[in-house]
Amino acid sequence: MKLTVLGCSGSVPGPDSPASSYLVSAEGFHLVLDLGSGALGALQRHLSVTRIGAIGLSHLHPDHCMDLCGLYVAAKYSPVAPFPRIPVFAPAGAAGRMALAYDLPEDPGMEEQLEFHSWQEIQQIGPFTVRTIPAVHPVPAYSIRVEHGNKSLVFSGDTGPNDGLIELARGADLLLSEAALKDDDPNNPVDLHLTPADAGEHAKRAGVKRLVITHVPPWFDRDIQAEGARRTFPGEVLVATPDATFEI
Repeated sequence: MKLTVLGCSGSVPGPDSPASSYLVSAEGFHLVLDLGSGALGALQRHLSVTRIGAIGLSHLHPDHCMDLCGLYVAAKYSPVAPFPRIPVFAPAGAAGRMALAYDLPEDPGMEEQLEFHSWQEIQQIGPFTVRTIPAVHPVPAYSIRVEHGNKSLVFSGDTGPNDGLIELARGADLLLSEAALKDDDPNNPVDLHLTPADAGEHAKRAGVKRLVITHVPPWFDRDIQAEGARRTFPGEVLVATPDATFEI
């Protein structure tokens, strides 16, 4: 299983990275986790849009889903269109929300190009077994575990501190965790995001092998955020950067 970072900027696109998007590949199948603002361009450096096997959206904030609008245009109007409908796994109501985002009538919305499914606790997507749990966020949101053979990757999505994430990540080979807030800031909002210390603590309690820090807003430094996670996680802490790859 291979993880490729398409976008890792938190909350908004940054000067060197699109917003949230990650490509998970195995056996020639490609699962895109999130397709946030600016990510569709980065995706095409690695993969033709016709080769997307499925998309999983952690939630429907624009920095995690809005480039689905561009994918809809490519699937409808590009010279290679039409191509088979792309399955999109997302929180309930995603089809209507994305139709509204592009000012389409809800019926058919984007459904002729994209096949929407609501997340279940467990589903088979290509060669992957994908498990989800609700995250702690102001809108319906999910943390996602992708398993292939005896390997596992867990993506936190956007979440506040959450014992459910610890259980989902138990023994994972890699935890891709957001760290969007600063440590020890008394003004941090509750139930919104993790601090670096939170990310490291969750990884430690889950017993994961590697922690990759992501979703750092452009107004913070990725390396400083990762250093904060190292204070609470004794294992290897890495930093998500655009086009970085991780073998799992």
